[in-house]
Amino acid sequence: MKKNKTTIIAAGDLFMTRRIPEDGYDGFEELQALIRKHDARFVNLEMTFHDAEGFPAAESGGTWAMADPVMLDDVKRMGFNLFNTANNHSGDYGEGGVLATIRHLKERNMVFSGTGRNLAGANAACYLETPGARIALISCCSSFSAASRAGGQSELLAGRPGLNPVRFKTYYHVDPEHYAMAEELARVTRCNDRKNYSVSMGYSNPFEKDTLPFGKEGIFVLDTENKVVTVPEKEDLERIAAEIREARRQADLVIVSYHSHEYRDGDHALPARFTETFARACVDAGAQIFMGHGPHEMQGIEVYGEGVIFYSIGNFLFETETVGLQPYDAYINRKMPVDTKVGAYMDDRSKNGTAGYGTLENIWRAVLPSLECEDGRVRRVTLYPVSLQQHERRSVKGIPVLSHDEKTLEYLAELSAPYGTALRIQGGEAEVVLS
Repeated sequence: MKKNKTTIIAAGDLFMTRRIPEDGYDGFEELQALIRKHDARFVNLEMTFHDAEGFPAAESGGTWAMADPVMLDDVKRMGFNLFNTANNHSGDYGEGGVLATIRHLKERNMVFSGTGRNLAGANAACYLETPGARIALISCCSSFSAASRAGGQSELLAGRPGLNPVRFKTYYHVDPEHYAMAEELARVTRCNDRKNYSVSMGYSNPFEKDTLPFGKEGIFVLDTENKVVTVPEKEDLERIAAEIREARRQADLVIVSYHSHEYRDGDHALPARFTETFARACVDAGAQIFMGHGPHEMQGIEVYGEGVIFYSIGNFLFETETVGLQPYDAYINRKMPVDTKVGAYMDDRSKNGTAGYGTLENIWRAVLPSLECEDGRVRRVTLYPVSLQQHERRSVKGIPVLSHDEKTLEYLAELSAPYGTALRIQGGEAEVVLS
């Protein structure tokens, strides 16, 4: 039987608001050459692409993200051919923005997954045909506004356009002393009145024994120790796992793209516990590659079962300060006049560059994993460090270049060590030790 071989490269969050110059930029050709030498070239499109073809949603992913659809041509020019569209910005312009972005992607024959006209469409795998292997991509997201979540179809009603969700629950396990404190606070503040009424009217299920909801945030659980436990919603996990199993029947390689801003113990470099549970369940279901992104910085790598889990590979292109438009809500939220220009808005938000993402080193460094695959297995992983030029002026800041920076790789090695994963670093690159 003929062996199937293929190569894959992956990039993280692409928040694109500026055109790539016609003649490229310093470092563009080196980066483009690296991307293009692979068969499958993945990136997360953390942006909606349309001409204001939707209405600004009441909530955004932080910045209302919209770019001219022509920028999709620049993304293709960089070499990418496989795309995620499920992230916390998918619904920034409502269902109209979701559908318009889908239309502009399809007009360019771009292979993508993660959003759809309904839940089944958002959950469905897309397939990329390469010379050596057929690759399936299933994309999902755990960080989203409620209105961004795709809905399923009933017998008589159409589903809702949106993204493929991974919901989760947070349980605050506390000892009897602190559980009594929570009960007293709930009684004094009456924060559970609406939930109690909903249960009494039959709209909500009764609370489980020895559990106490507290307003909108999480559930307290009576325990002998104090800890925070997060778990993925069973419904979402089972739906995605079923699609992975089907994709494994239909493709040689299955990639799960996962966008998440959740983290653990106050540290953005540590994935949430439910993320670890979800990632391993995806591999157990048949995914060979779990590609995480979202926290805007790197998280560790885990070699698990027959798969490789990248909890987050960080940003790839991050032009948040030069977004073209922001809606009424953005200015009102910051108590600014609605005729304020975007540049002034960004100066105010960042306190003239002294606060926010611009000051955090880890936001501006990342890796591109290059994977060599054969007969349905990942045989080799090479990591290429990337710099997003943190200290450049606004018109350049956020543009990716290969950095060959071993400090970036050493930092990622530290994050991966708790998973038992080692990196061999040499010559500005690193190889993941797979066995």
